Amino acid sequence: MKRRSSRPERTKALKDLIHHPHPFMRAAFILAGIGLLILGIGILWVALTPIPALNTFDSQKVAQSTKIYDRTGNTLLYDLNHDVSRQVVPLTDISPNLQQATISIEDQNFYKHGAVSFTGTARSLLTDIFTLSFAQGGSTLTQQVVKNTILSGQKSIIRKAQEWILAYKFEQRYTKAQILEFYFNVTPYGGTLYGAEAASRAFYGKDAKDLDLAEAAYMAAIPQLPTYYSPYGNNRAALDTRKNLVLSRMLTLGYITNDQYNQAKNEVVTFSRQQNNSIIAPHFVFYIEQYLENKYGPDVATQGLVVKTTLDADLQHQSETIVNQYALANTKTFKASNAALVAIDPKTGQILAMVGSRNYFDTQIDGNFNAALASRQPGSSFKPFVYATALKEGYTPQTEVFDLPTQFSTSCSPSDNFNDTPPCYAPGNYDGLFRGPMTFTTAIAQSINVPAVKVLYLAGIPNVLNLATSMGITTLGKPSQYGLSLALGAAEVRLLDLTDAYSAFANNGVLNASTGILSITDKDGHTLEEYKAAPQNVLDPSIANEMSAMLSDNQARQPEYPPVNPFTFPGYDVAAKTGTTNDSRDAWTVGYSPSIAIGVWAGNNDNSPMVKEIAGYIVAPMWHQVMQYALTKYPNEVFPEAPAIPDTAPAALRGIYTDGTQVHDILYWVNKNTPLVPGSSTGDGQYPYWEYPIANWLASGGKVGASAQTASTTSTASGVGIDGSSIGGQ
Repeated sequence: MKRRSSRPERTKALKDLIHHPHPFMRAAFILAGIGLLILGIGILWVALTPIPALNTFDSQKVAQSTKIYDRTGNTLLYDLNHDVSRQVVPLTDISPNLQQATISIEDQNFYKHGAVSFTGTARSLLTDIFTLSFAQGGSTLTQQVVKNTILSGQKSIIRKAQEWILAYKFEQRYTKAQILEFYFNVTPYGGTLYGAEAASRAFYGKDAKDLDLAEAAYMAAIPQLPTYYSPYGNNRAALDTRKNLVLSRMLTLGYITNDQYNQAKNEVVTFSRQQNNSIIAPHFVFYIEQYLENKYGPDVATQGLVVKTTLDADLQHQSETIVNQYALANTKTFKASNAALVAIDPKTGQILAMVGSRNYFDTQIDGNFNAALASRQPGSSFKPFVYATALKEGYTPQTEVFDLPTQFSTSCSPSDNFNDTPPCYAPGNYDGLFRGPMTFTTAIAQSINVPAVKVLYLAGIPNVLNLATSMGITTLGKPSQYGLSLALGAAEVRLLDLTDAYSAFANNGVLNASTGILSITDKDGHTLEEYKAAPQNVLDPSIANEMSAMLSDNQARQPEYPPVNPFTFPGYDVAAKTGTTNDSRDAWTVGYSPSIAIGVWAGNNDNSPMVKEIAGYIVAPMWHQVMQYALTKYPNEVFPEAPAIPDTAPAALRGIYTDGTQVHDILYWVNKNTPLVPGSSTGDGQYPYWEYPIANWLASGGKVGASAQTASTTSTASGVGIDGSSIGGQ
C-alpha cells in the first residue's frame, strides 16, 4: 500500500514549489497575472465608460468621420459622414412591420434573453475558434446598440468582452422598448444614412411609420452589411434573397400569415433615386467602403479612419471623362449604352483608376451598378490565357495551325464541318471567312477562332483554367463545366480581374493582386494596415515576354487592321487584345505597357445585345485615348526581348506544316502532350477531324476564304499531298 505524505512533508513541498517553481509553473503564474491585470483594466474601463442618453445621438460617434483619400493623401475622395442624414424619432414612429422584421432577422429572442444571448454567442464563438477570424455575429440588438454608440467595429476578443459588459449596463438602465428605440435611431443603413427614419425617407420617400411589409423587410435586410446590401450597388440579387429570408423568419415566428408572406415576397419595391452628394470616383469609393465594412464593421463610417487609397485622381478624372464621352456616342452608334474601365500598376497591383459606368448617377442605365466588378463573358479577350498555356506546354509563337472549317465534336462526322448545332461544334470566325495555315502569333493578333479552339485542345482545358485562376481570374468553375468554346470566352470574368491578370504579362509573369489601399490609420493615428508587396510568380518570364511580343506585333494584326490602328503608339511598347461575344452583348479591349495595364468593357447593364460589330470599333478607340494619356504620365519602358525558337525544335513548332511532299495540321507532326519530344498524334480522336478540311482545302487549290465552304468533300482525311493527291494514312 502506497504511503500517503504527511502534512509536514506536503507543507515543505509547497514551500519548495513557491520558492523554486518549475519553469512551466512560472510561465503559468506570469500568464495568470497578465490575464488578471488585463481583466482589471477592462473592468475599470467599462466602469468608467458613460452610457449615452437617448437624446445624445449626434454627440456620439457621428463626429468621428472616416475619410477616403487618393494616393497623394491630398485629394479627399469622400467623407463617409459628409452630409450625414439622421432624424431621431420615438419608437412609436417606427412601423411595427419594421420592428418585427428587424427582430426576426437580427435577434428573434430579443424580448426573452438578457443583454447577451448565450446560445448565439456560443454558436459564433465556436465558428470563430475554428476559423480564427473573430468575424461572427451572434450579437443581440443591445450589443449592436453598444457597437453603434460607444465601441468601434474592430473585431477582437477584448473588444467583444467590453461589448458584453456594456450591454449588461445598457439593459440595467433601459427597458427593451428604449433599447429598440436606440437601435432604430443609431443603426447605419448605408452611406450617410443613420437610423430608420432617414433611411426610409431616402429609400422610399416616406416616414418610417408608413413602411409596408415588403419595404420593411428590405430595410431589415440591410444593416448586417450596409454597403454590400445597398439597393444602389452591385448586389441587388443578394438583397432580394435576404429580404425573402426576413419574410420567411417573420412567417416562422408568427408575425405574418402565409398570404402576407406571399404578397410581400412578390411585391415589386421601387427605391428612390440615389442622391448626388459630393464624391470623387464613386464606384471606386464604394468598392473601398465595402472592403472597410467587411473588415472593420458596418459602422466604419463613424470610426474616424483615414484611408489613403491607390487612386490616381488625375487619371481617374481623365478616364471618367473619356468613358462618358465614348459611351454616350456608342449608345447611338452601336446601341452600347454603358462602359467601364480599370487601370492597374503591373508592378504593384495598385488600382490607379476605376470607372464603373458612364455616370454613377445616371438612372437611365443604373449607373450606380459597378460594371468593373460584374461577371461578363470575355469573348476573345480570354484567348491569351489559352495561348500562354500552350506555350507552357512547349509550343511556340510560330507554331502553325490551320484556320479551316472544322468539326470538333466526335459525336458528329468530320465532313459535317459547318454544323454548329449541338452536339456538333464547328465554330466560325466573326467575318465568316477562313484563312488557311496561321502561326499562333497571327492567329491571336487577328483573333481568329478556329486556331484558338485548336490551341485550347492542345493546351488542355484544366491547364488553361489553372493558369487563368493563378493569374487572378476569380470567377472560373471546374473543367467539367466547360467545353472547347472556352477558347472563345465561354466563361465569366470581371474586368478588374482580367486587367490584373494581363498585368502579369506586363510584369514578366509576376502577379501582384489588385488592391485599392495604401494605408489605413485610426482616429488616434495608429496604423491599422499598410500596403505591402506580395508578388507571385505565375508564369515563366520567357512565356510572359513571348505573349507580350505576340500581342504587340502590329504587322501580325494586318490585314484585319490597317498599319495605323487603335493599338499602335509610336515610340511606346504596348500590347493589347480585344474580345466580342458572339451574341454582341460584351465588347472588351485590355492592354498594357510595362508600366500600366488598362481594361475597358462596353455593353448594356440589362445584357441586351449591341449592334453586331467587333470590339476594335466599339471600345478600342476609348481604350486608346485613355492609354495615350496614361503613357504620358508613367515611365516609358520596353518589353524584354522574347526568346528565340531553338533550331532543334520540331519543324512544326518553327512554322513548317509540310515536309515538301505532304501537308498536315499540327497533330500529325507532334505528340500534343509533349510537343518538344519527337512523336505524333495520329491516333488522337481529333486527328481525322483536323485533317479532313485540309484535304478539301488542297482539293480547291489551297484557296482560303468563303470559297473553302464549297470545296470538295470527297477527299480522305488521312493526308493529302502537295498536288492534292491522296498519300494514305497512318
